[in-house]
Amino acid sequence: MDKQTEYVERLSAQMVEWDAQIDQLKYKAESASSESKSEYTNEITALQLKRDEAAQKLQGIAPTSDDEWKDIKTGSENVMGEVRTMISDTITKIK
Repeated sequence: MDKQTEYVERLSAQMVEWDAQIDQLKYKAESASSESKSEYTNEITALQLKRDEAAQKLQGIAPTSDDEWKDIKTGSENVMGEVRTMISDTITKIK
């Protein structure tokens, strides 16, 4: 298996994990007070939008030349990093 395929598979697995974490956050937000629930819902919505952006980047990854691959990988890693940070921050707030 080539590096690009391995990378896409690893990111796909990460997406599945994030979906599970987002589902857990939704569940926790449902049991929060009405004031907190609204804030949590807004944060989860923003998180889902960023996750969807990462998914679009992932779908855009196709076999490319080495130079194109570096650019695509850098862009997708930036978005993935943003999602990781948002998930971590949201988990901390909702605990």
